[in-house]
Amino acid sequence: MALTKEQTEMLVSKFGGNEKDTGNINVQIAILTERIKELTEHCKTFKKDKSGQRGLLILVGQRRRLLKYLQRKNLEGYRSLIKDLGLRK
Repeated sequence: MALTKEQTEMLVSKFGGNEKDTGNINVQIAILTERIKELTEHCKTFKKDKSGQRGLLILVGQRRRLLKYLQRKNLEGYRSLIKDLGLRK
């Protein structure tokens, strides 16, 4: 259910400047997106898991706030990240 260390390192190296750049906004959004994908599949399987659904809503809200911040600060970076992650069609 949780992201493995290898998955996290892969996301950090792909979206961050280097392998230690975990605080980068792009890295944070990418990690949240992967966690949301996994939790969405979990909630589809276990429909009565209300705490899982609540956790999913919290993660979606956190990602939305980070995306709003990125959109205000760096519009081109926001657009490229959305395209890379496939969030909006």
